[in-house]
Amino acid sequence: MKKLALLLLVCGLVVTIMASAASAGEKHKVYLITMDMMDQHWNNVDAGARKAVSEVDNIDYTWLAPDRKDDAKQIEVINNTVAAGAEAILLAANGPTAVTSALREAESYGVKIIYVDSPANFPSIASFATNNKAAGKTAGETILAALKAKGISSGSIGIVNINAATQSTVDREAGFREAFDGKGYTLLETQYGEGDVTKSKDIAANYLTQGVVGIFAANEGSTTGTGNAIQEDGNRVLAVGFDNSDSIRNLIRTGALIGAMVQNPSVMGYEAVKCASDVFKGGYKGPASVDTGVTVMTKEKL
Repeated sequence: MKKLALLLLVCGLVVTIMASAASAGEKHKVYLITMDMMDQHWNNVDAGARKAVSEVDNIDYTWLAPDRKDDAKQIEVINNTVAAGAEAILLAANGPTAVTSALREAESYGVKIIYVDSPANFPSIASFATNNKAAGKTAGETILAALKAKGISSGSIGIVNINAATQSTVDREAGFREAFDGKGYTLLETQYGEGDVTKSKDIAANYLTQGVVGIFAANEGSTTGTGNAIQEDGNRVLAVGFDNSDSIRNLIRTGALIGAMVQNPSVMGYEAVKCASDVFKGGYKGPASVDTGVTVMTKEKL
């Protein structure tokens, strides 16, 4: 009987050790879903995520996104990842309300929701994003200082945004407008270019024909398009935008843009993957909302 008991004990220990080893080597399916794959911003989010994946041992990572910023297309991507066995989704929501039904269904399958860059109106484990309202206000203060330096104390300001639904850029615009409260300038009605460079350029060119003294662009595509329009117009109007790319840096270097608010997308991706890894190792203990920061990129800082 003693030998049988010892044998059973040894077998139990072996099973426990094998189960622990299997658990340690288990990979969990995690998908990054961005608004599209066009902007360099999203490539940088992906780069940060991949760096984190290389440092953890439990994440099977894939980046997916629609071919353009479109709520229906992003919902389709979310549904496809759930069907493919996603255990966590790192999401940059194109429309904060549009995707909630898809997220609710994903959650019903046990999928963990983590936000990067742009949260949706649905509960998540954590969100890693810029404080967009504060960053937008900084953009406003940046162009205000440049206008005053040129002796321009009044005039119209144009705003080029993605759409009226993407929360991150809506917040940037709100912060930008707040910076101009009581400053003697007229902020024109926002025009939307869907983050498309060509559409944004056309919008900015139209603002230029209206005689604006400045333009604010809310994301990478809007900023590039705005800078292109101003460059073709001889750099006569001041503009500030968002994000960091080769095109934007060149536009700042040549004077078509006075600056851009540079986020930390690689930090967003990195911290989101680390969060997912912690979730699958027993639980994420960090804050629910993390401000990943922003800096002002000007010609002097290039």
